[in-house]
Amino acid sequence: MYGLIGSCKLNGINPRAYLEYVLTHIADHKINRIEELLPWNVAPRLPTKASPPASAS
Repeated sequence: MYGLIGSCKLNGINPRAYLEYVLTHIADHKINRIEELLPWNVAPRLPTKASPPASAS
């Protein structure tokens, strides 16, 4: 688990979003295609971070 979270952080992926995606998709996923669930392969399917609100000056 620590390794997956570290891989997410190194690849600029939100670990929570990644784990949520994987845990909701792994039950229907074929075991011989498990590499498709690695962080760098899942990243394009994850929501992007919302940009911070503009400050009112």
